[in-house]
Amino acid sequence: QAQVVETGGGLVQPGESLRLACAVSGSLFEFFTMGWYRQTPDNERELVAQITRDGTTTYADGVKGRFTISRDNAKATTYLQMDSLKPDDTAVYYCNRAGIGVTKLNWGLGTQVTVSS
Repeated sequence: QAQVVETGGGLVQPGESLRLACAVSGSLFEFFTMGWYRQTPDNERELVAQITRDGTTTYADGVKGRFTISRDNAKATTYLQMDSLKPDDTAVYYCNRAGIGVTKLNWGLGTQVTVSS
């Protein structure tokens, strides 16, 4: 069964940047559309960015122009570069497969991002 491990979170001030990484083992990573999701205690998990196997990217309206998703198929890793961070970006960030009707991988533990002055 595939294992997903997210890293790179932390505490930053508004306007600063973070780069998250998600390593996926034991799967056909290179064939998957991958996504970054985030969740706060009061909200459902939401998809913020996704990248197809050929590199086509899509972003939620609230992060367009600030977040950049990328992937390295050789390392079975997807990244999320987050710039100009805002307090509203505070959440636990997860990665997983994206797309309608796909079977999700087992969710990892996520990585906490906190944006606060």
